[in-house]
Amino acid sequence: MARNTGPVCRMCRREGVKLFLKGEKCFTQKCPLTKRPTPPGQHGQARQRKMSEYGTQLREKQKARRAYGMLETQFHRTYLSALKMKGVSGENLLELLERRLDNVVYRAGLAASRAQARQLVNHGHFLVNDRKVDIPSYRVKQGDVVSVGASSRDIDLFKTVREGSARILPKWLTVNFDQLKATVDSLPERSDIDFALQENMIIEYYSR
Repeated sequence: MARNTGPVCRMCRREGVKLFLKGEKCFTQKCPLTKRPTPPGQHGQARQRKMSEYGTQLREKQKARRAYGMLETQFHRTYLSALKMKGVSGENLLELLERRLDNVVYRAGLAASRAQARQLVNHGHFLVNDRKVDIPSYRVKQGDVVSVGASSRDIDLFKTVREGSARILPKWLTVNFDQLKATVDSLPERSDIDFALQENMIIEYYSR
């Protein structure tokens, strides 16, 4: 399955919740979900049938997968890794998703969206502990320092980032916008997820 190349706002309308796929637009009244909070398509405004248990589980899985911009194979692999960890599998899954390098770049306000963050990481603009990492799925650890490479600091995008972000930053990250640097102070917790998600439904979906 290839990545979605259509209008990303349709995915938010399909899931009925903001997935923050369109950068700063998602935080304004211009967000299509705010204007049209119904599923896309000609039958979007029709009365929706009650969803089955399987359907609810599938929607939660799709919601998370789309929010983090992952293919099904990648997402399922992350789920398997979460099962091997100690603790609650659902919370482990969310922790692993949040620790992805592209997500950290987005969360730190160094990119407008996860899609943009993924592209910037792929193009080698970021360092982890002063070493270039161009793998979006790279998992950061507590104490890691994510920064913009010296040769990338004069790009117009990062000049804008230096002005700071109005976005609320997660408590597990400390960001220095002047130095274009983010430090992972601790591992992310369940309370740091900024959209409605029932992770237990995802675990049940894969446990069928």
